[in-house]
Amino acid sequence: MFQGNLTSVTVFFLLGFSHYPEVEVIVFVLCLLMYLITLLGNIILISITILDSHLHKPMYFFLSNLSFLDIWYTSSALTPMLTNFVTGENTISFVGCVAQMYFSLAMGATECVLLSLMAYDRYVAICNPLRYAIIMNKKVCLQIAAGSWLTGYLTTLVETVFVLQLSLCGHNTINHFACEILAVLKLVCVDTSMVELLMLVITTLILPMPVLLICISYAFILSNILRISSVGGRSKAFSTCAAHLTVVVLFFGTALSMYLKPSAVDSQEIDKFIALVYGGLTPMLNPIIYSLRNKEVKAAMKRLLIRNPFGTVLISVLNNIRESTLI
Repeated sequence: MFQGNLTSVTVFFLLGFSHYPEVEVIVFVLCLLMYLITLLGNIILISITILDSHLHKPMYFFLSNLSFLDIWYTSSALTPMLTNFVTGENTISFVGCVAQMYFSLAMGATECVLLSLMAYDRYVAICNPLRYAIIMNKKVCLQIAAGSWLTGYLTTLVETVFVLQLSLCGHNTINHFACEILAVLKLVCVDTSMVELLMLVITTLILPMPVLLICISYAFILSNILRISSVGGRSKAFSTCAAHLTVVVLFFGTALSMYLKPSAVDSQEIDKFIALVYGGLTPMLNPIIYSLRNKEVKAAMKRLLIRNPFGTVLISVLNNIRESTLI
């Protein structure tokens, strides 16, 4: 048993999925695969957007930011759990716990803001195509990206500082696979109403407000698309938005169910699996969704492969496989 301030703790114990030993191995394998695919997919996507001059556009600049976010977001959320499983030590130091809680929450908040501003970028591109290059110039893009990062990191800093001031009594065992802020709050036995109110205000600004901005942006986009007379024009406009909308639904759907669920619905085991979805599955799917749904990315990838001698061989093999499957 332990009693004292959170900052007085030297080590935390993470329960993870230890209550379900038969599931723990499966979760480890799935998380390892998700992490490796996330790293590979997002690194490839960042490399393509940097190396191919055709992708030097605002949309792909923001997409590179999103990929960079996903790499560090997944690393902060999953690598401690994977390491603990291999070593057999389900512990994390106080400094490690605070760092994981802060950075995973900060990058999640940054992604919320960035996804909403990416929706604004799509709105300008479709509703004001002639002025797009002027409105979304390099300076504006840098300001939008920097604003997203600053908003995420500063709001999370406020939450983290307030949580660390709370007193801990009982034990230092966290019923989670990571130092997730809601799981850490369950160790506190003093009144947390002020901290919860602060978190509610910040969460409302970081989750529902960006969702509202996204909905408004796509309402204007949809209205504009319906006025396009050609079928080809409509199809192109829809395709540019489909990938972003898919990512938005996946990320915000799980995040809202986690942080704005009713207090009566409080299951730590369900929270763990929800955390795996938005901390592991969504970052893994992002590069897949954006590459498969985007003709420009696929064309850029093909151009880069052609420049590489091994790339031409790979393309011919892929074409042969596709032809054989069609037969």
